Amino acid sequence: MTEQTTAHTPPATTRPVEDLLPDATAMGAVTLNVGDLDLMTRYYRDAVMLTVLRAEGDEVVLGRHGVELLVLKHDPSLPPGSPRSAGLFHTAILFESQAALATALASVAVKAPGTYAGAGDHDVSEAFYFTDPEGNGVELYADRPRSTWEWRGGQVKMGTKWLDPNRFLAEHLTDAARDLIASANPVLPAGEAAVLGHVHLQVGDVPTARDFYVHKLGFAETTTYGDQALFVSAGGYHHHMAMNTWNSLGAGPRVPALGLGTVDIVVPTTEEVARITDRLRGHGLQFRHDGAVLRVNDPWNNLIEVRAAS
Repeated sequence: MTEQTTAHTPPATTRPVEDLLPDATAMGAVTLNVGDLDLMTRYYRDAVMLTVLRAEGDEVVLGRHGVELLVLKHDPSLPPGSPRSAGLFHTAILFESQAALATALASVAVKAPGTYAGAGDHDVSEAFYFTDPEGNGVELYADRPRSTWEWRGGQVKMGTKWLDPNRFLAEHLTDAARDLIASANPVLPAGEAAVLGHVHLQVGDVPTARDFYVHKLGFAETTTYGDQALFVSAGGYHHHMAMNTWNSLGAGPRVPALGLGTVDIVVPTTEEVARITDRLRGHGLQFRHDGAVLRVNDPWNNLIEVRAAS
């Protein structure tokens, strides 16, 4: 038997390029339906240190240095979502550096310590987890250099090792960051940008998730945990999306509730949006396309929007 080799670059795919999302695919802002707009805005602005980019009526858009990361839509008529239903597992914000991550981590520790939920060294990244005031999962993370990621048998190595938040802060939190957190009106340094790194969903089963997100939508599978979790990406990233059944095994389609509203996927051009539209049509899926944005529901009624980069 030939031993599988380990490499630091993703394996070449054998799938036709027209069946895949383009390498430059990225995640756009996640939309959350919220019951208390003021409370949720304060949490993400004051604790997580996002900036309010736009606030109009029942909608608040937050981000970093002009990059939209989160849209909060006020709809108090919706009931709370069930933790066992399909929907959002967490929204993951990716920071440019360990220092920028440490600043956000320390801010939440000071301003909303009760929302901390854990941490993990995942080989490809270092991550800290929180639960926002309405029960939505939040991940704040920084990637390790891609040159250190290990690919074996077509899958990237992603484990979970102990990550001490206090040690992380001791190693990466600067005096300037402490002053920034204490400031009444913090101005984020240019080096503390962030993007929406990935979105992790709760689903009813992994095979159905694979069929939709890999075979139909066009992501590439990057790693699995048996029949419990699936990680997918474009362009050799460790994952842009993930789906697990840890809390939601057997869950059926979602009913309207607070929590996840929309997952936004950004591709380079309108031609790519058209290509994805044609692929979904070929698979017999129902979708909506208004000429700019492609909207399709996954098998659990999570709304996925695909748009071209501005």
